[in-house]
Amino acid sequence: MTGLSSSAIPPRRHRALLDAAGLRAAVRDAFVKLSPQHLVRSPVMAIVFAGTLLAALITLGGQATPGFGWAVTAILFVTVLFGNFAEAVAEARGRGQAAALRRARSDLIARRIGPAGEETRIAAAALRPGDAVIVSAGEFIPADGEIVEGVATINESAVTGESAPVLREAGTDRSGVIGGTKVLSDRIVVRITAEPGHSFLDRMIALVEGANRQKTPNEVALTMLLAAMTLTFLIVVATLPAIGAFVGVKVDVLLLIALLVCLIPTTIGGLLPAIGIAGMNRALAANVLAKSGKAVEVAGDVDVLLLDKTGTITFGDRQATAFHPLAGVELRTLRDAALLASLADPTPEGKSIVRLARQQGSAIDEPAQAHYLAFSAATRMSGVDIAGADGARAIRKGAADAIARNVAAFGGSAPNELDARVAQVARGGATPLVVSEGRHVLGVVELSDVVKHGIRERFAQLRAMGVRTVMITGDNPLTAAAIAAEAGVDDFIAEARPEDKLARIRAEQAAGRLVAMVGDGTNDAPALAQADVGLAMNSGTQAAKEAGNMVDLDSDPAKLLAVVEVGKQQLITRGALTTFSLANDVAKYFAILPALFAAAIPQMAVLDVMRLSSPANAVLAALIFNALIIPALIPLALRGVRFHPAGATALLRRNLLIYGAGGVLLPFAGIKLIDLLLAATVGA
Repeated sequence: MTGLSSSAIPPRRHRALLDAAGLRAAVRDAFVKLSPQHLVRSPVMAIVFAGTLLAALITLGGQATPGFGWAVTAILFVTVLFGNFAEAVAEARGRGQAAALRRARSDLIARRIGPAGEETRIAAAALRPGDAVIVSAGEFIPADGEIVEGVATINESAVTGESAPVLREAGTDRSGVIGGTKVLSDRIVVRITAEPGHSFLDRMIALVEGANRQKTPNEVALTMLLAAMTLTFLIVVATLPAIGAFVGVKVDVLLLIALLVCLIPTTIGGLLPAIGIAGMNRALAANVLAKSGKAVEVAGDVDVLLLDKTGTITFGDRQATAFHPLAGVELRTLRDAALLASLADPTPEGKSIVRLARQQGSAIDEPAQAHYLAFSAATRMSGVDIAGADGARAIRKGAADAIARNVAAFGGSAPNELDARVAQVARGGATPLVVSEGRHVLGVVELSDVVKHGIRERFAQLRAMGVRTVMITGDNPLTAAAIAAEAGVDDFIAEARPEDKLARIRAEQAAGRLVAMVGDGTNDAPALAQADVGLAMNSGTQAAKEAGNMVDLDSDPAKLLAVVEVGKQQLITRGALTTFSLANDVAKYFAILPALFAAAIPQMAVLDVMRLSSPANAVLAALIFNALIIPALIPLALRGVRFHPAGATALLRRNLLIYGAGGVLLPFAGIKLIDLLLAATVGA
């Protein structure tokens, strides 16, 4: 996934709601979840189950018509089963992938290196953090760790689902490896970093199964609200017999149970666990492993995104596009010098300089006596020293200030024109690379990095949702400003160091904002840990993956944009279904209250707006609709409400219009239809 598509979840990850095996497991688990220790976690479903038992006792005691009493009991029991089934379906969807992950780590044997360098074969489960193991081509990595020696291509398809191998190398930001993945080439030494049972795969298995899922703060708050509403309705219904006695009406206890079940928020109560599990599954469908449901949820509330320019906003593959010689310097001289300085440069920038020079006609050959200087972060330069009959040549290319210091060391000075040339290139959004020979500055090579297609539109969508974007780059301020303007970000940090990221995150959080960022290196770990949402690259170091609360299995920095969409879809789905659940109680109110009091209090007949066939059918129709709406909404709970980038006010208005109005109107039609079917069945 590029992170630039209109959907947060790639099409290749879409799959059927549930296969036959998963369906059978979900049905079985729906009965297993009838245990008291499970039901107590959902106060709403616990009340419905208690009502089921009470209805059964009333019917057995002969205090209700057997046919009506057992019908009410059966419908209430099915309502509880449907609530359990919704959660079981969400959990079952993750079991297939969990099984594949278990197979990836089973029966692994490690070649551990002892204190004296001896090699011992032990079970992977016996490895401990700090152990060093050897892994050769064709072998599986026994546990999570860091490559400390060597470079290898690794097949991570068991974890990421991607068949293309990836390169991992010691001493880089792409040194982290996952237990259960296969080494395809070469030999590496891995230092183990995870305790048995706490590896990346172990966490992933637990999360996709939902076995160790903890409720998110919003989910806990909503559960408490539903419990409070349930208690309120319980008190109200409990007082109805006293009120009825005051006006000379005897209220049927079975009808009171039906009224209570229809008024409490059973729909959202039954779907709430499924919504929470499905949110994490949607993140996983986007190939993002969230370490907790809270991480997914917080992503939906993010106010600020910190994004690296390279690889996220731009493709990160800077190419030489033009040579700009200074006054008095021929274009050929600059072009040939830049080519010589880049012949041994393995970077994409160096190769592109050679390619551009050749395309423009440079036919210069590699010198026989040349000493190449690799790029150094300390000098910020690279180049070549050439020995010849005409004397030694020292050609350098690098940052403008570094070249100026180098020229001064040879007794020269950078001309005033250089600053203007550098500024001209930078204002165009490109990176200036200055070339010199000895004490003379020859000119500037223009390196252009292309902004990803569609990124500006994505940032506009985020802005519409109230999310600010901040670009982080090591470029000079002029180049950064040009790229920021082209990409449409709200702010940028130029010439940024790792500590600058951390400082910006703390400043935003101090202002009360939630911050998300992406990183892959050990130097990103502090900022990833500080951020409210820290998306670490799977290809990055173990320190980065441990610090973040999300891991992108595709190692695509632009995935952070999709993560925000997944989080917002999670919040929107929960809000929409809560709105619908509370709204559809209105119709059930108009169905059951006339059945309770209309016979004794004729004036209440005006509430029977649906003109239902009989009080008994009215109660049964309301209960049946109340039960059926839960499985009907399971696909929506699992797949999520369709996400449309918009502000909070627009989203609230849309939810109220679709799910609020729909929640009021649909039950009227549904209950009336069920009543007609019941009347026809009884009449027949």
